[in-house]
Amino acid sequence: MPLPPAADTAGHLVSWAKLAPRTIQSGGKNTSGPTGHGNPWLKGMIGEAAMAAARTDTFLGASYRRLVKHRGHKKAIVAVARSLLVIVWHIINDPAARFEDLGADHHQRLVNPARKTQALVRQLQALGHQVTLAPVETAT
Repeated sequence: MPLPPAADTAGHLVSWAKLAPRTIQSGGKNTSGPTGHGNPWLKGMIGEAAMAAARTDTFLGASYRRLVKHRGHKKAIVAVARSLLVIVWHIINDPAARFEDLGADHHQRLVNPARKTQALVRQLQALGHQVTLAPVETAT
């Protein structure tokens, strides 16, 4: 299947396939809207690939599991499908490009442990607990 004539960027391809996020603004309120119809064959194929990727132990699978908690199954699948389409565009556009998975623990590696500890302490204190931290000794 050829790319659309105006797919100069990955964003253009995602928009052509109608997988780009849509925001509806009215007053001070922002809500998500439908993505649109787009190319039904492309959306069907990339949707199936996104469903399969959601079940893997990869970056895309971890992204799906993070999103499904807050956004729901359908929105998480559309987000993974969009990510897949961006990956496909980069591979098609640059023959020298190679795909390298970031890993299922990519988001966990970005977390600052000290900052996370302070946030959890504040949450426990807000619930009325007195918190005393003691480092765990590791057996070597």
